[in-house]
Order: sequence, then structure tokens, then C-alpha cells
Amino acid sequence: MTEPVDIVVAARPGPGDISSSPSRSIDKRIATLDTIAAVLPIDRRDELGELLTDQDVETLRHLVNEGMGANTLRALTSDLAYLQAWSLAATGKSLPWPAPEALLLKFVAHHLWQPEQRAIDPHHGMPSDVEQSLRDQRFLRSSGPHAPDTVRRRLASWSTLTRWRGVDGAFGSPALKSAIRLAVRATPRPRKRKSAQAVTGDVLAKLLATCSTDSLRDIRDRAILMVAFASGGRRRSEIAGLRRDQLIVEPPIVVEASPPLPSLAIHLGRTKTSGTEHDEIVYLTGRPVDALNAWLVAGKIETGSIFRKIDRWGNVSKRALEPSAINQIVKQRAALAGLESGEFSAHGLRSGYLTEAANRGIPLPEAMEQSRHRSVQQASSYYNNATRRSGRAARML
Repeated sequence: MTEPVDIVVAARPGPGDISSSPSRSIDKRIATLDTIAAVLPIDRRDELGELLTDQDVETLRHLVNEGMGANTLRALTSDLAYLQAWSLAATGKSLPWPAPEALLLKFVAHHLWQPEQRAIDPHHGMPSDVEQSLRDQRFLRSSGPHAPDTVRRRLASWSTLTRWRGVDGAFGSPALKSAIRLAVRATPRPRKRKSAQAVTGDVLAKLLATCSTDSLRDIRDRAILMVAFASGGRRRSEIAGLRRDQLIVEPPIVVEASPPLPSLAIHLGRTKTSGTEHDEIVYLTGRPVDALNAWLVAGKIETGSIFRKIDRWGNVSKRALEPSAINQIVKQRAALAGLESGEFSAHGLRSGYLTEAANRGIPLPEAMEQSRHRSVQQASSYYNNATRRSGRAARML
């Protein structure tokens, strides 16, 4: 969904480079990076060009051609860059393919450690020189051990990339599984929700109240909040990547004793949970359509990306917002509404939609048709929480 960006990067020869000629290798890498520009973090493409080897880039290009989703590719690219940076800092060499079991165990030991033990033994966990190298490259920000889920995800990405290179890894070894299990057990962490608070109808009303002026930013943010929520709690990447040609005007909805309501279909294409050939469609009716149309007119959006950056002088960019910007907008509006911004995120719109549907007694299958959840278990958890909170079992006294 992100518009391609022309990039020019310098590259260093690495193990397994495709061409022995530096100039040919650089030219090939630049051409290949251009074909996968949409999945690379915009602010780090030059650094990635230096860090990744030719074979790394070729593997990513192959995954693009195989039709892997943009979000999955972006996550793989981010994890691969981290793994390469860690390997260079910890061993002085690029990642070997396949990685030996000892290197996988070292990765676990460097990332899942006990703060109490480190206070006694400074050599416990990640060595200070490795940590400093990752901090200098902006790959490491937290001061404590990694979250177990993050370590598992990076190992899973490492395993996926290993398989796509046509080799086998030791990711299923009993020693690795045991090391992770013991490390997690030694440093238990409470599971954190993606958004501590759901953006339900009452919260959404407070956020929208902060978008009360005729400024471009208020008109845009109002449309973002309303479209994201009313379309079933769309993911931030889906909202950031929304394009004009995905919108199809539908016949108005006739409602008793009121004017017809405007209706709009949004063709999402392939989403995180849909099949390769499946075109997901959700619908907007009434006020969200009006809010979206107001932004399209005010922002003069006739083609291309719908939700775009606005500079300090009020100029609308041709470039789409980054998914992270949707998250920031939710937090900024929460702060303006007098709420604790740290309690809310873009995912709160998704969980809030289903929670609000449960509170209003909308049947689960009907809500899932709009949210496009594939897992009944996941979607029903919001319903169960709403029912438990307001049900008779919680009101015994």
C-alpha cells in the first residue's frame, strides 16, 4: 500500500555476495532495493543498504515476488537488520546460514537475562560492548532484558529466512526450546495488551471533540478516527495505506423518518488474515462517510493516498502517513481530551469497536463481518469481557 520511493544506497561487500565486482554488486543491490522499497523502513534505508548483504536483499526480493504481505515483509526486514547488527557486534561476522545451535543459544542468553543476577554478575546477559554497539545504531533502546515474545518473534523470523534460503536450521532443537522456557520462567512478565484501554463509543466521542475546528489537521484526524473505528476497527497499517481507488460509492441507505444515509465500500484487498486472492470489503454509512468526504475535499485528495502528512504551514504532502503516525494521532487526541495518552493506542480502536458492539448487543457474527476477524475465539473475548463486566455474575452483591 505504501508508495514506492526511489533510493540510492552505498553497500559494503559481505559474506555470500552475489557478485565479486564491488560496482556490479552495488548496482545490483540498488536495483533490487528499489523493487522492495515499500517494505523497508523509510528512515533507515541507507543504513540497511550498508548492513544487509546481497543475499539478504535477494531473499527479501524473492519474498516480495512470492506475494508475502507488506506488513510481514516489513517485520522480517526489521528483524533481519537487528539480527545482522547483533551478529556483527557479538561475533564480528555477518549471520551464518544456517546458524549453528551455539549461536542461537547465545542470542537467547544475550536477550533473556535476569536483572537481579546482572547486579551480582556484570557478565550476565548481553556484554556491554555488544549492547553499546546496538544502542549506537539505534537498534536497542530498552535497558532491561527483551520481552520473551520479541525474542520468539526474531527467532521465528530467523527461521523463516533460513528456510527461504533453502537450508535447515537448529530452531527446533530441544536445547534451544529448553533455554527459552527456562529463561522465561526465571523472569516472568505479565502479558501486556496492545492498548491498555479500548476506544469505545464514549472515549471516541471525547477524541472527536478535540477535532472541532476547520483546520486541515482537525478535519483529517476526525476522518481518520471515524473511518478507523466505523470500518470495524481497522489496523493502523490499513488506515495509513488507504488509497482513493479503494473507495466505491454505494447507493444511500434509506432509514425511516430521516434523510437517506451516504454509503461507501472500502476494498481492503488482501489483509493480515485473508487469503491471497481474497478481496476484503467493509462498509461505511452515515457520519463516517461525511467526515471522510470532508477530508477528501479539504485536502484536495483526488488520487493516491488518502491520509497524508500536513506540514507546519498547512501544506498537504503527496506522501502517505506512516502507520506509526496513526498511533501518535490517537495518543495526541487522547491527551487533548484530558485522558492518559499512555493508556491508548491505535489498536484501541480495533478492540474498542468489538467492545462497543458487545455493549450494544450487536451479534458477534455481524460485528466480525465488519471487523474481518477470522478467529471467533479472539473476537469473542471482547464480548465475554463486556458480558462478564455487566452480567449478573459480577453483580452478586
